Amino acid sequence: MGRATTGEDLQDNKDTAFTWEVKANNAAYHQQFREKGFLCWRRRKYQTNGIHTAKYSIFSFLPLNLYEQFHRVSNLYFLLIVILQSIPEISTLPWITLFIPLLCLLLIRATRDLVDDIGRHRSDRIINNRPCQMLIGKSFKWRKWKDLCVGDVVCLTRDSIVPADLLLLASTEPSSLCYVETADIDGETSLKFRQALAVTHYELISAKTMAAFNGTVICEDPNSRMHQFVGSLEWKSKTYALDIGNLLLRGSKIRNTDACYGLVIYAGFDTKIMKNCGDIHLKRTKIDLFMNKLVVLIFLSTVVVSLLLSLGFWLQGREMKDKHHYVSISHGKGLFVESILIFWAFFILLSVMVPMAMFIISEFIYLGNSAFINWDLQMYYEPHDVPAKARSTSLNDYLGQVQYVFSDKTGTLTQNVMSFKKCCIGGRVYGPDNEDGTCPKENPYQWNEFADGKLSFFNEELLGIVRNKRDKVVQEFWRLLAICHTVMVQEKDNQLLYQAASPDEEALVTAARNFGYVFLSRTQNSITLVELGEERVYEVLALMDFNSDRKRMSVLVRTPEGSICLYTKGADTVIFERLYKRGVMEANTEKILSAFTEQTLRTLCLAYKEVEEHTYQQWQPRHEAASVQLQDRARALQQVYSDMEQGLQLLGVTAIEDKLQDGVPDTISSLKKGNMKVWVLTGDKQETAVNIGFACQLLTDNMLILEARDVNIILDSYGEQNKMVQTPKRSLRFQLQNEVAMVISGEFLDHLLVSLRKEPRAVIQSEVEDKAWQEMSAIRRFSMMWWSLGTSLSTRGSKGKRKQESPEARRERAFVELASRCQAVICCRVTPKQKALIVALVKKYQKAVTLAIGDGANDVNMIKTADIGVGLAGQEGMQAVQNSDYALGQFCFLQRLLLVHGRWSYLRICKFLRYFFYKTVASLVGQIWFAFYSGFSAQPLYEGWFLALFNLLYSTVPVLYIGLFEQDVSDAQSLKMPELYMAGQKNELFNYWVFSKAIAQGLFTSLVTFFLSMWIIRDTAGPNSLGDYQSFAVVVALSSLLSITIEVMLVVKYWTLLFLGTVLFSLGSYFILTYATQSLWAYRLVPKTFPFLYVLHNVLSKAPFLLVVLLNIAVNTLPILALRIFRHVLKKPRFREEVEAAPSEVSEEPLPQLRRESRIRRSSYAFSHREGYGNLITQGTSLRRPRGDNSDTNVPSGFLPDEVEEALPSTPREPRKISFLVSRRPLLRSRAPSQDSQVPSTLSSASTLDRAAPGPSGNQPALPGRLLAGRGRLSQDSSSSFAEAEAPALVRPAQPSGQSSGHRGPAHSQEPAPHQVATGTQTQESLSEQPMETESVQREPSPMEWLPVSSEGQLSPPLREQPPLFPEGQPSPYTGQAANRRPDPKDKGAVPFTLSNKPGPT
Repeated sequence: MGRATTGEDLQDNKDTAFTWEVKANNAAYHQQFREKGFLCWRRRKYQTNGIHTAKYSIFSFLPLNLYEQFHRVSNLYFLLIVILQSIPEISTLPWITLFIPLLCLLLIRATRDLVDDIGRHRSDRIINNRPCQMLIGKSFKWRKWKDLCVGDVVCLTRDSIVPADLLLLASTEPSSLCYVETADIDGETSLKFRQALAVTHYELISAKTMAAFNGTVICEDPNSRMHQFVGSLEWKSKTYALDIGNLLLRGSKIRNTDACYGLVIYAGFDTKIMKNCGDIHLKRTKIDLFMNKLVVLIFLSTVVVSLLLSLGFWLQGREMKDKHHYVSISHGKGLFVESILIFWAFFILLSVMVPMAMFIISEFIYLGNSAFINWDLQMYYEPHDVPAKARSTSLNDYLGQVQYVFSDKTGTLTQNVMSFKKCCIGGRVYGPDNEDGTCPKENPYQWNEFADGKLSFFNEELLGIVRNKRDKVVQEFWRLLAICHTVMVQEKDNQLLYQAASPDEEALVTAARNFGYVFLSRTQNSITLVELGEERVYEVLALMDFNSDRKRMSVLVRTPEGSICLYTKGADTVIFERLYKRGVMEANTEKILSAFTEQTLRTLCLAYKEVEEHTYQQWQPRHEAASVQLQDRARALQQVYSDMEQGLQLLGVTAIEDKLQDGVPDTISSLKKGNMKVWVLTGDKQETAVNIGFACQLLTDNMLILEARDVNIILDSYGEQNKMVQTPKRSLRFQLQNEVAMVISGEFLDHLLVSLRKEPRAVIQSEVEDKAWQEMSAIRRFSMMWWSLGTSLSTRGSKGKRKQESPEARRERAFVELASRCQAVICCRVTPKQKALIVALVKKYQKAVTLAIGDGANDVNMIKTADIGVGLAGQEGMQAVQNSDYALGQFCFLQRLLLVHGRWSYLRICKFLRYFFYKTVASLVGQIWFAFYSGFSAQPLYEGWFLALFNLLYSTVPVLYIGLFEQDVSDAQSLKMPELYMAGQKNELFNYWVFSKAIAQGLFTSLVTFFLSMWIIRDTAGPNSLGDYQSFAVVVALSSLLSITIEVMLVVKYWTLLFLGTVLFSLGSYFILTYATQSLWAYRLVPKTFPFLYVLHNVLSKAPFLLVVLLNIAVNTLPILALRIFRHVLKKPRFREEVEAAPSEVSEEPLPQLRRESRIRRSSYAFSHREGYGNLITQGTSLRRPRGDNSDTNVPSGFLPDEVEEALPSTPREPRKISFLVSRRPLLRSRAPSQDSQVPSTLSSASTLDRAAPGPSGNQPALPGRLLAGRGRLSQDSSSSFAEAEAPALVRPAQPSGQSSGHRGPAHSQEPAPHQVATGTQTQESLSEQPMETESVQREPSPMEWLPVSSEGQLSPPLREQPPLFPEGQPSPYTGQAANRRPDPKDKGAVPFTLSNKPGPT
């Protein structure tokens, strides 16, 4: 427990070096490299793509499983006893009687491990045999995933899963974009984009060119950092920088991309997702570890007792020799040797103090309780047909001792479904008409031909206002939602299909669509809407994208009437401070925002303003200058945007519900009442995670929320005080006077976990302090927090240990202590590796039982690291379930799993162990007392068959009933009283004290049974005497058996027919089998084996014998029963005492409370949009050209393999068919373009140096199958005539590069700067890294910073001065080629295709 690092952590210990060299299409090169493995074995440096997560193989199963099993001290103990039993001189029983039970125990556990591992082998086989297309020779052929190697080129089609970490080379999308879904990695269903380098986008246009590609990728060694990648591509004597935006990660799914091509960089276990999966750990429960200690304790006690008894034999032998010298005593081997043999004989005789039957029965108990979990219908999730499943059968009691619950957010707490719930327009709230928030049975949006029928929100009054166009504010509200976004649109099955960067945006645009404001299409500088049946085209003058600092997004457009409007949406904290007035409507809106906040809805404020023409003309040059600025471009643009976004008029507020899974708030509330700490570990951004924290009642409004800066100040203060002499009074201890929560980020954890993770500091980015924090006095904030939080941190562990700790370890310890005092902890933007390290941190310093629950592959490492791993079978795949110990269908079932099954399992196993130790001592310690009367000769007291069958039949079945069916309260009461769960957390039901009481009660029972019987029979004679050895042995055995049977009847809470049946079965088996072993027939058969002849019959037939038995039972039972009744009367319910005593823990001197520095109203803003999509739109790189225009087709249809081409619905080069909407909207076709509609285009906000390489004009509207004939306003091509718009083929000639019809503003050269194409950063500034689960974080420094530098500190010549891809003035070899030539589908790359491979428009 002291060391939390794993084997994979050590892989990141090394400084990240750029020694990973990948040569394309050169498998022989990679196979020659070897690196040091175990001992002298050298393994391949570049692994294949096959994975093996199973623990055992055919050859390693037997030795490895035996090695693991004999890690249990009990198994080693039993093996020692078997060896001793095989020595005839000291054996008391045949060795086979102990060897067979030991073999059965090992077989049971080995079978269980084998079944679990077979499941892993089956899962590995399914994954390794998935098909993919690999470039072999000059064509792509189907192969299995396991056949891939580093350097192979792979072809992936739509909906394919990425088999390895690939460098994206090209795709069929414009500018070689590739859209991926990472639901199987981080649980997010929103799309993320990756983009190929410009050079590979231009050059790799056929299978032949792919086969001839011989570039070399030099990058960092395989590591676990999911959202970081640094490397370079060397090709044709040039070097091109690479970052995470060029990489497709294993486990991602290709979306909205017909085909893409990638180079395998990392394969198999070297991939980033596998680096984050962690190793399989051997999980042992607290009781299991405690039993190891007890076995050692009992072993030592047995050795001591055997030594004392053998010493007694030696002394008695000396005394006999000295006092009775006249008696001939023969010790053939000498008295000392005989004493040694007597020692081993006693040791074997007392070895039953650790009964093997207890371990065998416990396996059946674990198996039975696991079956109860599998059979529980209340944990069956019917919608997905997912029952609860106990995948591990040895951790059930651990479920009753959980202290920390680590949960993922997306897909675990939430459904990852956004729904438009309410809105506020002009200070008035419009909620759903139905209480359940559903639409009427008859679709109210049938009047709208574009309505998708999926909107559950319906308000008849609002719909009437919209359709009657009575309120301008309402019109502008919906118009803003249809304009201000970065959603892409496509047509599929004659329906508009929106592809959004976040589910928030999709929900808003879909709501506007159903209310009649339909987002129809967009181009680089225009956006087309259908407003209540009227088509309107807005010219986009500037798109001011969202980012985490701005917390807002704006679009500056020119309306068809010629006016200029700014539409803005964002957080209330930034919108309200930019309003031109704060009137009654704004005040009402703030109150409504507070109400939405209490309902835990995600809110966005909407505002707009009309911009004067002269104001825009003054602002536009500043915007243009900022967009081409080389230094601090982002800050300059942000300032320009902020200047425009002033004097806004508030329109209203949208309220979106991020749907929680059913029962999440109640489950978390019950877990907290059960004294469990709930930590949420998510890759989402802070606002979204905090909003969900309030929604699931993990956070409350009266909580003081500590952020990273607050925690740093507290930890710094702790470090300063630690430098002083530590005394008990100075030991830092937090006594939190009010509820405190902690919200920290992955960046903070990177600094904190350095000593645990040993990541290279060069990779850990320095945290940028918040400006507001710098402006505030740190001393003032610290003093306020200090007063609110109490005094200081107490660290656990000995002083000597703390003195040896490094400063990082002391800081980690202080952080864990502080976090453990918080009522809730939320960690945002954390990677899968960081999730596991947080769990390891708590295990290391708190020694607590941890449970991790998640549903995605990014949670696998956390699930493996925690003591208990729970996987949810959701939409994100089965990786979490396959690596978990327990599988559930919903998070709410965790409440029943822990509070019912976990508590019951812990209660049952504790009662079982306590009673088993009691009955063993009560019945078998009589062997020790008998030694004093048998001359310490190690003669057994009981009949041999009684010893053999005692733990097998006579006393076992009632104990098995306790382990399977015992309940102190019902399941309903367990859920109503979560406080009962705390007994397991405190180890109250089985610890050294409980064990000692069981041993003491067993000793008392054995003393009473043996000596009371002995005193009664002393000096008796005659036919009714108990003086003979056999009668005495049977009386003691029967008294012990009946006493422990009555004890089990008193211990069980409820007597059922099944329980009474087990008691009758045990007693009946004793009488029947004893009569059989003491029969005349058995005696005649083998006299030495069955020496007790009719002894039990004689005892039961004589009244004195029965009276002795009854007296023994009464003396054993009545005092214990009276003591329990007395204690029960005096004892109060434990949890009531704690509640009553809680106020006394507060300091008598009242401490001043911390005044919250946040506003009175908490903002419920949470928007999961990603920065970067705005640049793709304004540059035009993400917009498809009409199908007749092939300028952006990177890999034509004929380039795809036959199988892929047949699978695709259509080729990008087919003539566009007239949309079905043409016939449905004849009025729009007949409308001629007006002068107002001929809006000239202008420079977009992304006319910067980092825009895409030259291409055709971006003024072609990107209408997926909806380019309506006669839509002159839509085309934005002022040079196109109305007759051209009526052309049936709907194919327009491509405009020359660099020309744009209706171009406004100063002309800019379309030639890219030389360094842009050479370094492959065509649009890389828009490719922010994609972190886990939702938002992108701030982009890491330029990849060029990681490349080798010259001695002068400048970049090496290949990076500083590189010629453009094509010399200035020389046209691209791909331009001007025939656009209507269709390649032969059978052509596998023998002839290069001449289709254009230009990038997207600029």
